[in-house]
Amino acid sequence: MFEGHDPYLVALSVVIAILGGYTGFGLAARIRGTPGVSHRVLLAGAAGFLAIGIWTMHFVGMLAAPIPADTVYLVLPTMVSFLICALVVGVSLFFLSIGEPSQRRVVSSAVLLGAGIVSMHYVGIHGLAGNFAIVHDTPMILLAVLIAIITAYGGLRAFLARQDGVRLIAISIAFGVAVSGMHYTAMYGMHFVPLSDAAAHHYTSGLAASQQILSVVVAVLCFVIAAGFLLSLVPDPRRQTATAQAVEPVAPASVAAISPEAAAAPFPRLMAAPLGGLGQPPRAAPVPRLPVEGADGTHFIDTADIRSVRADAHYTRVHDGTRERMCPWSISEAEAQLDPGLFVRVHRSHIVAMAHVTFVRKEGDGAVIELDGPSPHRVPVSRAKIAEVKARLGLARRHA
Repeated sequence: MFEGHDPYLVALSVVIAILGGYTGFGLAARIRGTPGVSHRVLLAGAAGFLAIGIWTMHFVGMLAAPIPADTVYLVLPTMVSFLICALVVGVSLFFLSIGEPSQRRVVSSAVLLGAGIVSMHYVGIHGLAGNFAIVHDTPMILLAVLIAIITAYGGLRAFLARQDGVRLIAISIAFGVAVSGMHYTAMYGMHFVPLSDAAAHHYTSGLAASQQILSVVVAVLCFVIAAGFLLSLVPDPRRQTATAQAVEPVAPASVAAISPEAAAAPFPRLMAAPLGGLGQPPRAAPVPRLPVEGADGTHFIDTADIRSVRADAHYTRVHDGTRERMCPWSISEAEAQLDPGLFVRVHRSHIVAMAHVTFVRKEGDGAVIELDGPSPHRVPVSRAKIAEVKARLGLARRHA
């Protein structure tokens, strides 16, 4: 059954799965720490693009297969197959977007998602109707299930890691190849068995669509995925503006003209501060507030309310115990502006407020700490920082 596939459509199916994975995982990486309506919109977008990518890949692969010429597609099973895919992807991402998921929850979500992908495939396969019946080889079914679960686990782990850039591209390629591998593994174990005309009439009863109609639907969905992928590559002008404002130098004459009231505000003081050394901001008096970006502009958050600061490319994410918000400062700028007596950089990508630490545990070569708040969250500690963190928490061993 696997022989005779159209190689161009096979290649297109893999590309569609990769683009859907890139767009979906790119949106999914922004879900955690995003509040309210934005959280739900990102969740729906991530689930939608992943589901469309998986489903469209499946039917492009079906168009590539050497199926009988008089085959039609029953509308109801075809629609149900997409709904299954969208539902399991959405539920899996939702479970992992709440708090800090345990390993058991990740595995359970991966099993659910993998089973959903396989179910989508076989429900869609049995949407084929014609003068034949479809039978499957059991070993190929089991192998397809295994591939789907492993693929789902890897994809969810990528979502939890909040990957971007080159690593997101690598993850998307691996995801697209794996999902396609599951599809073609299952197709390898699929066989058509000719039926009599009377029996064939029973299998073709119900609303059906031709391969030409399906081709049009698939083409439209391919366009949607490509458009979503291209939009995900467009830089956010709001972030670029915020960054330009944060690092724009101010001439000494302009600094002298700033009133004492304006000079006391943290944001103007940051713009006026000259950079020294190798591009690192000098250690100055700690700022009382940090700027964070909102939908309506720049807000300021008191440092007393900050639990942690996490690097996010050229920016940072500030967690106030309830949610994360984008700050236009880099992790180095934030470290230079925060009070070293209250904040410690426990990892190359994380700064924490030690007064809010409620839990610490050794994990691998490093450690992990939990910070309090309405939504407690955990932060990794690098091996080089464990001793300092223990000393600040009063856990260092005392020698006579």
